[in-house]
Amino acid sequence: MNEVEQLRKIIGESNNIVFFGGAGVSTESGIPDFRSVDGLYHQKYDYPPETILSHTFYRRKPEEFFRFYKDKMLCLSAKPNAAHRKLAEWEKEGKLKAVITQNIDGLHQAAGSKEVLELHGSVLRNYCEDCGAFYDAEYVLHADGVPRCEKCGGPVKPDVVLYEEGLNQETLDKAVRYIREADVLIVGGTSLVVYPAAGLIDYYRGNKLILINKTPTARDQMADLVVTGSIGEIFSQL
Repeated sequence: MNEVEQLRKIIGESNNIVFFGGAGVSTESGIPDFRSVDGLYHQKYDYPPETILSHTFYRRKPEEFFRFYKDKMLCLSAKPNAAHRKLAEWEKEGKLKAVITQNIDGLHQAAGSKEVLELHGSVLRNYCEDCGAFYDAEYVLHADGVPRCEKCGGPVKPDVVLYEEGLNQETLDKAVRYIREADVLIVGGTSLVVYPAAGLIDYYRGNKLILINKTPTARDQMADLVVTGSIGEIFSQL
């Protein structure tokens, strides 16, 4: 039995699956991973992405932050791929309890998933820092320079977790609870190096830890099943 068949069997037998996904789930929808080697490093910015996407940089150089953010982080034409669609299908069938994601693109919800825990927030939500008014991603994309609130003129900040900012504690607690209680934990599209998110899988208590990624991950030794390849292709076979 090959890895995909083993995976199919495990999924067929479980009604308590949790999926934990990283950038690899989004790259297959055409969203660039700003950490990848051939990604955004070799481009027209004076600072590395990790610097630009930090809280300090956002405060100090908001114009430069938004130039990068609109250019690289807002991929509003992206569509869900086979992985997003399959997860939504499993949730509908009662097999999947939650999707925990490091991605900020809202594609899981676009595919129909309801219980989605966004560890790093979402580009689709933006709030005025002064009065709290809500703005969608289109508003930010088309704003001239730093987006400003139409009501009070305050700066509009994306609801995404920047470097140096803490994750939302409530979302984190919920993610831990789902992982701890899961029968099957599928981790896909992440090399498991970004903390604190990567540390979440330490809460898993079961014996069906499945890792799906194009390249080896930091936790392959721990896994009960490692499936190497494109997550969209693998999911389309399930």
